[in-house]
Amino acid sequence: MARNPSAEPARQEGGMQKSLSLFNFFTIGFGAIIGTGWVLLVGDWMVLGGGPIPAMVAFAIGAVLLVPIGMVFGELTAAIPISGGIIEYVDRTCGRKLGFLTGWMLLLGNAPLCPWEAIAISTLLTDRFAEFPALAWLRSVKLYTILGADVYLWPTVIALGFATLVIYLNFRGAGAAAKLSSFLTKALLAGMVLAMLVSLFTGSPDNAMPFFSQVSDTANGMTTEATSFVGGVVAVLVMTPFFYAGFDTIPQQAEEASEGINWKKFGLVPAIALLASGAFYLVCIYAFGTIVPWHEFVQSSVPALAVLERINIFFYIAMLVIATLGPLGPMNAFYGASARLMLAMGRKRMLPESFAQIDPRSGAPRKANMVLAVLTLVGPFLGKNMLVPLTNVASLGFIFACTMAGVACLRLRSTEPDLPRPYTVAGGKAGICAAVVAGAAIVALMVVPASPAALNGVEWAITLAWVAVGAVLMVLFGRKGARGASQGEPSAG
Repeated sequence: MARNPSAEPARQEGGMQKSLSLFNFFTIGFGAIIGTGWVLLVGDWMVLGGGPIPAMVAFAIGAVLLVPIGMVFGELTAAIPISGGIIEYVDRTCGRKLGFLTGWMLLLGNAPLCPWEAIAISTLLTDRFAEFPALAWLRSVKLYTILGADVYLWPTVIALGFATLVIYLNFRGAGAAAKLSSFLTKALLAGMVLAMLVSLFTGSPDNAMPFFSQVSDTANGMTTEATSFVGGVVAVLVMTPFFYAGFDTIPQQAEEASEGINWKKFGLVPAIALLASGAFYLVCIYAFGTIVPWHEFVQSSVPALAVLERINIFFYIAMLVIATLGPLGPMNAFYGASARLMLAMGRKRMLPESFAQIDPRSGAPRKANMVLAVLTLVGPFLGKNMLVPLTNVASLGFIFACTMAGVACLRLRSTEPDLPRPYTVAGGKAGICAAVVAGAAIVALMVVPASPAALNGVEWAITLAWVAVGAVLMVLFGRKGARGASQGEPSAG
């Protein structure tokens, strides 16, 4: 087994359970990436891109662009396997302020996905389950309307039940949460196989034609704004970081790796999870884009379910169950990753020191779990129209942090050449530079006003408010943290 001596201080200091295997880490990452987005939004991807083919090309390019970033996380984590390690990597190479900003932005990329998935469950119950006459009671009690979206009592209660399950498992520790991820990975793969079989036996590749075509007046109110095949690819491409976000949850829980884990193999896990997720998305887009002509397919509010309902009621029910379980994977993984980020920031005194407390029985970060529990339980009350703003804002936070991880990896090669590295990025510094360039290009597409994928006013307001809160926390805790570090108090490293 390839061991990593750099892991020993973290093991001695943290008191966290050491129970996660390589397969556990893969299912955590894969489950975080593949939630219910492919069921709820596959039709929107086709409309946005102008067809299944542009959408597939965009997701393929997105995976290729992010694989170098996955390898960067693999190298950094295998070398410095601690919870919330990205804060340590950037702090160690670029200074405390950038370390805090990177951790804070990654929290923006991870933490909102817990309520996002809770909203997705409520939306699915409201828009699809309630269409069954026997389940019409799901929409029998309307609570209120928020941002133009109706919120109903019973879908909210059920979504809260799912959220409570995830919260409970994470309070029990990483091992309990990992079992849920393993089960959900198998369920999601079953959904992919079902869609592919239906396509093979009832569909035709001709249904994916033409390669590019503008669409308007869909059930979801979306239209194709791109005017060319390339424009359609770009329009979908800038959304892909959100739907690939999740591989970063693997390194956030590295401190809980089982004793004797092979760190060289561990370094490959983020990239493998990315590639597996890319293959999953491509298969699903192709399958649903060829069951019926895609122009016809996108006319339903949740077309992936509507088309199966027309073909076979049992297939429809099976996919409905899988789609309802799907959000638990990302919610579970991002809950755990966000808690470990807060733990790392508490250790670094970038947040109150109480965030560094670990439950002596479960090994879980106690205060961070409490904060995330509140955030997650708020989700079902926000309404489905919060999905898109949270999607784009989380994408920016996630990809910014990934870019900074690439910068940190590159600088560590120069400043600490003797650091034990069980796994290294293929291509050396050139491979790391590719990760930095890929991340910076996607960030530019989201922040440059002239870009077709630039954030809108609401999204900028959320982002700037988040950065402002972070700036206040940095002022309040920055000096204290720097002083504590100079006095030899323990830190994340």
